[in-house]
Amino acid sequence: MAARLHEIAALPESEARCLPGEFYTCPDFFRFEVENFLKKEWHCLGRVDEVPNPGDYFTTQLFEESLLVIRGDDGMIRVLSNVCRHRGMPLAEGKGSARRLVCSYHAWSYERDGRLANAPRMQDKGVGAHNCSLPSFRTELWNGFIYVNLDDDAAPLAGRLGKLEALLANYQTERMRLVHSQEEIWNTNWKCLVENFMEAYHLSVVHPQTLHPYTPTGMSRKALSDEAFTSYCANYPDTAASRGQGAPGLSEEERRRSTLFCLFPLQIASQAATLLVSLNIQPLAVDKIRVRWTMSTYENELTAEELEGRLALWNEVNREDREKLERMQRVLGSRHAPSGVLAPHDLEGTIWDFYRYLSRRIAPALPLTTVR
Repeated sequence: MAARLHEIAALPESEARCLPGEFYTCPDFFRFEVENFLKKEWHCLGRVDEVPNPGDYFTTQLFEESLLVIRGDDGMIRVLSNVCRHRGMPLAEGKGSARRLVCSYHAWSYERDGRLANAPRMQDKGVGAHNCSLPSFRTELWNGFIYVNLDDDAAPLAGRLGKLEALLANYQTERMRLVHSQEEIWNTNWKCLVENFMEAYHLSVVHPQTLHPYTPTGMSRKALSDEAFTSYCANYPDTAASRGQGAPGLSEEERRRSTLFCLFPLQIASQAATLLVSLNIQPLAVDKIRVRWTMSTYENELTAEELEGRLALWNEVNREDREKLERMQRVLGSRHAPSGVLAPHDLEGTIWDFYRYLSRRIAPALPLTTVR
């Protein structure tokens, strides 16, 4: 399979083809992806204003790691292990605020920066902050997003995002304020959702009422890309109502489009003048993902009623996509699942970028004979 991936990624874009169905259904290949590059990449967990004050936290899961995202007394956002150092009990669930993190099993407690504060009746056991504090994971903040990497040796993230930052600069993404977050389980392979979100070919077909009126397939144009990301612009027709003014530095062209990007491998997002939606994908199995998504808005331009309408629209768009992807997942195991021809540059050129990213990440991981 690795050899076949490299062959497809090496095709010129004019001859680009889809990956065969087994790439989305083979459990062995999924485990290979997780162990050999997904665990070593940067993953978006959410937005910084989900934890605005010291002690504010939310929990999430990334592969086998239970994570606690918390703002400390020093104002820093940390991603800590959400596992008590005594017997492995989760310290927190969901979201909230805490003066200290207290284990519900034996009352071990931790400061907001992860230092062990108290281990009852353990005074003679040599237990202390020096050897029983919570491990932390590498964390970076960029454009108001929180990222984590489970690999202590991974290269930093932000320095690789100059071209993406330039694409988003006028939107003032970092100033967008959170208005909604939620989690869903989708029964599909992680790559299916990345590809679906990042191609314009399906917009007018799958979303005739929700998206076609203001982002019709025929007006979409591929945008910037490099080794870290790919993107395209879903442009609005003149007949579409204004989606808002947004930041003062936006050009009229930027106000009249949604800029969709994938920060490889698992963050997909749509940036518009007054609305930012980010879907953070957490693979659970070859055919199952957790989607943690957030919606943010620019200052207070949109009314509560308008925000409610935008949220309803995105829920319906996600439902439409989810229904298609889950139906497709059920048949991708067929020996007839195609390696079909990709649509032209502006419609599915982003998927060609994605395949080349996969080829780069898999190439050094293992000998090609390891994954057939």
